[in-house]
Amino acid sequence: MQERKPGSVSGDPMMERLRSAVDESGGWLPFDRYMAIALYEPGLGYYASTRPKLGRMPADGSDFVTAPELSPLFGRALAAQVAQVLEVTDTEEVFEFGAGTGALAESVLDGLASMGHAFVRYTIVELSSELKARQQARLARFGDSIQWAERWPEAMRGVVLGNEVLDAMPVQLLRFDGERWAERGVGWQDGHLVFADRPSELRPPHEGPFLPGTVTEIHAQAEAFVATLAGQLAAGAAFFIDYGFPEAEYYHLQRTGGTLMCHRAHQSDTDPLEDPGQKDITAHVNFTGIALAAQDAGLEVIGYTSQARFLVNCGIAPLLEAADLRQRALAQKLITEHEMGELFKVIAFATPGLAFEPIGFAEGDRLHRL
Repeated sequence: MQERKPGSVSGDPMMERLRSAVDESGGWLPFDRYMAIALYEPGLGYYASTRPKLGRMPADGSDFVTAPELSPLFGRALAAQVAQVLEVTDTEEVFEFGAGTGALAESVLDGLASMGHAFVRYTIVELSSELKARQQARLARFGDSIQWAERWPEAMRGVVLGNEVLDAMPVQLLRFDGERWAERGVGWQDGHLVFADRPSELRPPHEGPFLPGTVTEIHAQAEAFVATLAGQLAAGAAFFIDYGFPEAEYYHLQRTGGTLMCHRAHQSDTDPLEDPGQKDITAHVNFTGIALAAQDAGLEVIGYTSQARFLVNCGIAPLLEAADLRQRALAQKLITEHEMGELFKVIAFATPGLAFEPIGFAEGDRLHRL
């Protein structure tokens, strides 16, 4: 046991739940299981709570902002790519996983309507009851064209969207002592949460080298998600936007602390054991692993590039020109390198035989770097 953390079990329902989970696991809880409880435990987890999560400023009680919340031009530009796939597949269906406040759905639907796709059926797969309620209020004007699901829709045909979905999926933690790898889990010491390492056969997918003391993540759940998607997507394409790196950058020698990060009140910290259930826990995406998982499951990887390049390819420049000064300033954050433009990437998959060249990757495609 090591790294004692604050947080007593007494009187705290989340801590009591975690203590029970640790006991049920024989005194050692794998980190991915801990992360799942902290984020998604019914009635207790961060995403199961009623507190606001997404917004532009701490004053509104939110913890972080996403691209669709920052500017509707994000979704309006993405709509051009969605429209292309709908036309190629001769469908009018869009599926979004983890739709936040509904901002992306709203701007995509408005963008599609302006391009002649006014009768799109939009399905949102959402696990958070609080976010679902916000989505329903925001999207009420679209009526029956929007529906909600709590599990995978069957035989999806059309376009699948996921903005900042993969980063919120639980990860396993590994630690290298200079000679061997151990899996990092969570235990209890003197009534407090602590990290605890156990010998493991698990390894990063990259051979390294790695420095002694390196802690990093592997992404079995996110990779399983895209493999499941391959079985459910009967015809169409999927686009995922998230922050992350290709494998060689993800497991770079100098990235000794991994990428695990927590978010609360628009501030970040690296301590997931502090105040579980009260803040978001995320990890950057290993896009190489995601691409290989999709490919192995039968999908074709049709593009990978930065968010900035994708949005420019999709026509955000004329949208910026037509926007007022305030909207233009906010939307600039989507494409500037030191904001979201470079850290965030877009990766896309398609069902085999879907012959088209996606406009979002017309220039600056980085598939060769995966």
